[in-house]
Amino acid sequence: MLRVILTALTLTRAGDGLPVKSPTEVGMSSTRLNAIERVVERGIKAGGYPGASVIVGRKGAAVFEKGFGKLSWSESSTAVDAQHTIYDIASLSKVVGTTTAIMILYDENKIRLDDPVVNYIPTFGGGDKDKVTIRQLLTHTSGLPAGRDIWRIAQTPLEARALVLNTPLEGRPGAQYIYSDLGADVLGLLIEVVSGEPLDKFLTRRVFEPLGMNETMYRPADSLRYRIAPTEVTPPRGYPLRGEVHDENAYALGGVAGHAGLFSTAADLSVFAQMMLNGGEYNGVQIISKPTVELFTSRAFGHRALGWDTAEGDYGSGRYLGPTAYGHTGFTGTSMWIDPEREMFVILLTNRVHAARALRPAKVISDVRADLSDAAVLSVLDGPKLTAGSKAFRADREVGWNPPPRASRRRHGSSRHHSIASATSKSRSSTAKKSSSSKKKSSKKSH
Repeated sequence: MLRVILTALTLTRAGDGLPVKSPTEVGMSSTRLNAIERVVERGIKAGGYPGASVIVGRKGAAVFEKGFGKLSWSESSTAVDAQHTIYDIASLSKVVGTTTAIMILYDENKIRLDDPVVNYIPTFGGGDKDKVTIRQLLTHTSGLPAGRDIWRIAQTPLEARALVLNTPLEGRPGAQYIYSDLGADVLGLLIEVVSGEPLDKFLTRRVFEPLGMNETMYRPADSLRYRIAPTEVTPPRGYPLRGEVHDENAYALGGVAGHAGLFSTAADLSVFAQMMLNGGEYNGVQIISKPTVELFTSRAFGHRALGWDTAEGDYGSGRYLGPTAYGHTGFTGTSMWIDPEREMFVILLTNRVHAARALRPAKVISDVRADLSDAAVLSVLDGPKLTAGSKAFRADREVGWNPPPRASRRRHGSSRHHSIASATSKSRSSTAKKSSSSKKKSSKKSH
């Protein structure tokens, strides 16, 4: 059910997301916010994902909250609920989990950003690896490769950890940007060494429980499966995934990893986003200091902040977010963008890796992410305006979402056309290969 409250009433619900306000109470247009519905529903109709959770918040309140579609493509599937549907948030784990833990340890002077990682994890060292710093891991400039097929080699989580730590560098530390899941995994292991407890337990105790994020967890219980959105249907594990982390390396690491593994709801993530907008505090609980929030969300190397990414007008952030906006995306079809200048955030959760029917589901989710951010910003009453009749949104054009099959000509003049079924099969095969490659290699901005 859409929660766009049209009265002045404000409701506060502990552990159940943010209080809600009408758009006009926070300087937004409810009419313009309605564009979000069109954009997200077009993505479903085009076959990009079976359902989605969306929350837009401003000035401490949720002003748009809705679940779209269903958990899967099945007619009997449960409808998505923004409050209760749980999604595998993929690389949002890097910021909601790993980076937040690093920020806490930094606040407590237990780590320094320019300390070599080998000071904390001696088995990580050797050659140029002795020079790799925590800062470089956070900015993806450590020289570690994008990924490694650890899941093909490791027989146990302990073996997987060892493989992460002994991975050789691909470049000189600090010299170039390589988006690396492995770097986030090293950070996760460093957090465990410094804090003296497993990553999941540290985050539950220091972040999720204090914020009332009771639906945010690694390795969710089987009792929650009925409201967890399924992901891949035919993964290397050999069975459909639902409630088990989608990423193969994260699974090899035991389901708790620095780069992936978290499951959450849009409502829980809205509380986290508001905590960040509040300078590390929510409902009287200070999770991170305000100076640390500002430090970690400011650009540090190119478009990268420390752990976080920043809005550059592409890769799902849209065109209109402010110059200080930051966020991240997740391979499964998730994103969170936070705009301090406008006191606003935008959260989108989907399971676009679940048997997508679109020929190019990656293009669908990329456009919908960007449109969602644009629609939210354009709803701010004193924000940018569109010219009358302008087709502002990518979803209105659907460029490249489901391109028609190409004609294939034989050398001697005869021609034939591929059937739609053939084109769909080939595209899905290509998409699967690209998705697998992206998950294993984590190419730049793929998450």
